[in-house]
Amino acid sequence: MPKRDSTLAALGQNVRHQREARGLTQEKLAERASLDPTYISGIERGLRNPGIKNVARLAKALGITTPKLVEGVDA
Repeated sequence: MPKRDSTLAALGQNVRHQREARGLTQEKLAERASLDPTYISGIERGLRNPGIKNVARLAKALGITTPKLVEGVDA
């Protein structure tokens, strides 16, 4: 299993928190963001490094701004 990067782990934690706060499943969020559910899972577990376009898509699907989604995420 790959080592988790702290930056990606922080982003994943934010995505999971925002998703759960809205009562969404990974599948529902994936559908709203036009992404694959396994990709969402990888992001939430800190294993995926999504590009800025996908981060923006996730934020939009969650009904928040991109800066809000990446709040507290430092390199």
